[in-house]
Amino acid sequence: MTSPGGRFYVDTWDPSYGASFEASATGPAAPSSAQVETDAELPAVDWRAIDVRAGVRAPDVVLLVDGVRRIDASLWTAEADGGSFPGVAASYAAGVVRCDLDRGAAQLAGTRVGRGLFTASPSAEDVVAGSIRYPVHRVSGTGELAKLPAAVQAPLTALEVAVSDAARSDGDLLVVDGPLRSRRNLPRTLGYIKTQHSQYLDARLTAVVTGLAAGQRSPVFRVGTAWGGWSWYLRLPVMAGAPWAGIVRVECSPDLEISEAIELADLSLVTLPRFASTPYKDPRAPQNLIPIAGLERRLRALLGDSRLLHRALTAAARTGATRR
Repeated sequence: MTSPGGRFYVDTWDPSYGASFEASATGPAAPSSAQVETDAELPAVDWRAIDVRAGVRAPDVVLLVDGVRRIDASLWTAEADGGSFPGVAASYAAGVVRCDLDRGAAQLAGTRVGRGLFTASPSAEDVVAGSIRYPVHRVSGTGELAKLPAAVQAPLTALEVAVSDAARSDGDLLVVDGPLRSRRNLPRTLGYIKTQHSQYLDARLTAVVTGLAAGQRSPVFRVGTAWGGWSWYLRLPVMAGAPWAGIVRVECSPDLEISEAIELADLSLVTLPRFASTPYKDPRAPQNLIPIAGLERRLRALLGDSRLLHRALTAAARTGATRR
């Protein structure tokens, strides 16, 4: 049956996870204000899809890093002056999966768990809920409740850096789920962005991206922001669908020479598609890489039972179980 308005596409992602990109009529919705250098690998007028180059092979060992976070409870403080501040008790964890491509084996290479009470309250103390301690992480401003979950990202990123550092000597390539941010100084490291929020390229160059076949990438370009760097798009194996289906953005450190960035881009093209997930196994296929999906499940289990923690936090609130 054909729709009255013409062709349409169904995003392979489960809609409960949102969408694989923030959509407008032409792709990711928010135009980026960043200065973008598009002539880095090829002149912009010569932009085209790039295939796997002859002689490029995947590394023997790949390390994949990810983190998860969860809000265990929302709370409010009681200040001496009668006022109150909102807060969130959060659990978060980071881990590394070691993938031996030669043997076709993957194993957990390290995990770390953290917790915290995030609030702007000047009087807040660490909360002890049963055997679990939530150290205070004081945020600036009034700590508007809706914005507090975002404050968990910084300590989670620090945890990801710590597990990456601990395992880094064991792998030929490190892939971080999400932008590199403060991890861009790690050697031979890629940031893997599976959801596209910003539009970095003009319409003509975007057409090169949406025209990529599975297993092709765009030329490398440079994003000139504080957390920017060398970047490129590639399309993972995916059934024919929407123009942005299966497209991810990959980035590496801006401190690298362009030749080194191109080398990593070529390496990503022979490595990342091997980890692509399939729709019948993962609601965020193909972008949610198979080792990452397994790591996420393991990390969520390490966070503990959310209902028991909520109950313990409620009991701690009644008894005033805090610790300086």
